[in-house]
Amino acid sequence: MTALAAPPTAPAKSDPPQSPPPRRRLRRGGAGRTMKAGRLSYVILGLALLVSAFPFYWTIVTASRSNADMARVPPSLLPGPNLMKNVEQVLDEADIGKALLNSLIVSGSITLGTVFCCTLAGFAFAKLKFKGRNALLTLTVGTMMIPPQLGVIPLFMLIAELQWVNQLQAVILPGLVSAFGVFFMRQYLVQSLPDELIEAARVDGASTARIFWSIVIPIARPGMAVLGMLTFMTAWNDFFWPIIALSSQEPTVQVALRQLGGGYVNDQSVIMAGTLLGTLPVLLVFGLLGRQIVGGIMQGAVKG
Repeated sequence: MTALAAPPTAPAKSDPPQSPPPRRRLRRGGAGRTMKAGRLSYVILGLALLVSAFPFYWTIVTASRSNADMARVPPSLLPGPNLMKNVEQVLDEADIGKALLNSLIVSGSITLGTVFCCTLAGFAFAKLKFKGRNALLTLTVGTMMIPPQLGVIPLFMLIAELQWVNQLQAVILPGLVSAFGVFFMRQYLVQSLPDELIEAARVDGASTARIFWSIVIPIARPGMAVLGMLTFMTAWNDFFWPIIALSSQEPTVQVALRQLGGGYVNDQSVIMAGTLLGTLPVLLVFGLLGRQIVGGIMQGAVKG
């Protein structure tokens, strides 16, 4: 008997090619998609820009016109031709050049000292362990609750004993460190400086000073720029302590502006011309440090 042959098997069917999974549509504002600003956003930003820039524009208008022009109702909203004349009168009435130099020395020294000392102290409070750290931090922050007017009399007695009256160091040294700057840099370094970097540097044999110069300062650059900008503007606009510690022979900008526009009727055009001269260095510093702030933030975003 012959064995029955097995029936031929049908060829196996190949699986149909699978189509790629459908892409998920990203919601507006999701990752990977740029949000587009609407017309309302541009309107709000434009109004905010006008409100912020109008005082500076009004300073330019007032500084470029005469006092009689500004007394008219309604006053002119366009700049006039008297800007250089008013600037020359400012230079005649007050030694504004010396005042600008003194303010630059005072504000620059206070800014450099505050940024360096507050960054160093903020690093110590944020990442170093030592006895009494929390108590010292609480004491430092607590000094912010004391009104600065209460320390004017003992501070003036101190600089009088040191024979620093009418000298720039009487204004520079009291402002080299601020409690706000220490607290600000401490909070910034707590969030921006990982403990792993410090531990890795310790393993490599780096000292605390080397860690501060090579690791802390590059990471703290955006915070230092913000603190420097705020400190420079505060020192530049300070009027209360310089008018007590300095004389009219060694004025800062704010003290020199007090001598402008005197007479039976204050000449607002001359005062505004002096104010315009005193504002330009602040705008320059803001522009320079503003770039550092944006650059530091973008560099941290790329690396992190």
